[in-house]
Amino acid sequence: MAAGTIRFVLNGEVVETGVADPTRTVLQFLREDRRLTGTKEGCAEGDCGACTVVVVDRSGDDVEVRTINSCIRFLPTLDGKELITVEGLRGADGALHPVQQAMVDEHGSQCGFCTPGFVMSLYALYRDNPAPTRRDIDDALSGNLCRCTGYRPIIDAAQKMAARDDDWDAAAHRKALQDVGRDGSLETGRGDDRFFAPRDIGTFAKLYGKHQDATVLAGGTDIGLWVTKQHRNLGTVIYTGNVAEMLEIAKTDTHLEIGAAVTLTDAIPALLGEYPGLAEMFERYGSPPSRNAGTLGGNIANGSPIGDSMPALMVIGATLVLQRGFSERELPLDAFYHDYRVDDLKPGEFIARIRVPKAEDGDIVSSQKWSKRFDQDISAVCTAYRLRLDGDEVADFRMACGGLAPTIRRASQCEAAVTGKTWDEDTIETACNSLERDFTPITDMRASAEFRLVAVQNLLRRFWLETQGEIDTTVYGYGR
Repeated sequence: MAAGTIRFVLNGEVVETGVADPTRTVLQFLREDRRLTGTKEGCAEGDCGACTVVVVDRSGDDVEVRTINSCIRFLPTLDGKELITVEGLRGADGALHPVQQAMVDEHGSQCGFCTPGFVMSLYALYRDNPAPTRRDIDDALSGNLCRCTGYRPIIDAAQKMAARDDDWDAAAHRKALQDVGRDGSLETGRGDDRFFAPRDIGTFAKLYGKHQDATVLAGGTDIGLWVTKQHRNLGTVIYTGNVAEMLEIAKTDTHLEIGAAVTLTDAIPALLGEYPGLAEMFERYGSPPSRNAGTLGGNIANGSPIGDSMPALMVIGATLVLQRGFSERELPLDAFYHDYRVDDLKPGEFIARIRVPKAEDGDIVSSQKWSKRFDQDISAVCTAYRLRLDGDEVADFRMACGGLAPTIRRASQCEAAVTGKTWDEDTIETACNSLERDFTPITDMRASAEFRLVAVQNLLRRFWLETQGEIDTTVYGYGR
């Protein structure tokens, strides 16, 4: 292929194109360059799902099929992959795909604007799960919003779509991905707007050392909004998504090592394997398209005070391996943030991987999320806890909170009020009062300062009740 061009498969056709603007979105390319207007723009921030498409990529000897939000995905990140839009679902004979036919049969579309996005989310579920439960369907559709149907006929379609087979040929898709694969690094763009996609961490470190003002791009679930909403020019972009070492998950005798570019979709099962008590929070973390694109390292590096992964990672003692050039240092996550969007990274330094200690016997770990909407909503507050008991006495207690203050941090006063005390209601009430000294809550569109403090105190009480066996259901028992 020509230097500076990207190459990928689009609905079965190999596309090779130059890139003048590295931050041109996949949605813009589809609608404006290819006239594939089935994919819609609703929000331009990855929330409504009208722009949902499917990316096919290699996964060992197989392929993986995952949804993404095309409105905030930059076109060069498709290099070497396959993209399927709603226009690409038709059969070889031109017939509707089983997912589309089920939507027709069950009257799953009214105004139709959101329908292509729903179809693509259902298509990914169709490929991944031949017998989805109602909860599987709800989770798969949690990133798609509809204002007409009330969802019932769409769910009916999801329950009946698997009754028909399609003409999927996995071998053909593997061959197509091999044909457009790239051996070396990608460099594209024009003038000062450059896009680099290195293949190994040494090349990445060298590039970032040379371009220390560059934007480091991972999943783009936040950076994409810098372009679509703030109309920012990012200049030089260095992409982590092809760096082999940053895509690895490894286990040692003592730790779980998660590369900074590992997607949340892949990182979450690894974390839940060690800490199943985090399931409730992670199952409500964004939506499938945002988890398929977003990365654990990107969530940490972004430093948002409402990032849901950091409270949990702090209480379980996660550390960050930071790299500059070929030098590494390790820093506890709870020492990483200094102020709002101010972290401990030095110029040219980046998060290479996250080290998560393996759970110890007897650990009780939990994380709770409070938001106005159950699915795919930004937390007003997010809390996490790790409790170690010695009989009825607290041997160690950690609590961290997001959404309360300009940074996510541990509740040191609350921890001190609990550790060494009897794990009882009196101790919890003292701990709740201590939270007033730990945080000065903020007021914004999601909640008032007063509400946030009460919410965090009540979430702590709920955690205590759960450890006493007095609450035997999670929010999934009543959240929907």
